[in-house]
Amino acid sequence: MNYPENLKYTKEHEWAKADGPAVLVGITDFAQDSLGDVVYVELPPVGKELLAGKEFGVVESVKSVSSLFAPINGTVVEANSALEGNPALINTSPYAEGWIVKVKPANPADLNGLLSATEYQKTLS
Repeated sequence: MNYPENLKYTKEHEWAKADGPAVLVGITDFAQDSLGDVVYVELPPVGKELLAGKEFGVVESVKSVSSLFAPINGTVVEANSALEGNPALINTSPYAEGWIVKVKPANPADLNGLLSATEYQKTLS
């Protein structure tokens, strides 16, 4: 499994990464592997207000349906439209092409409260 050190993580298996003034959000390698082949992603609309720890979308796979939880408070400024035609990007590239939303954080310092790669991996064992 791959857990890049430059990302922050949640216990719910989302990752977050500062991207200029915004934050990219996706699901971890562990999450996509556990789900199996992703067949559908419910993306939130641009402008949706996200609350940390609250559901903002759904990922469906051949095995199950899993909720997506916001890692931080903020507003969706972009959803990854490439996932609409190719949801399997989450499986093949969870940390790059398979990102789910871009969020304008309510407080950029909230990223500091998320887990490091090492801390996240400890939650998996």
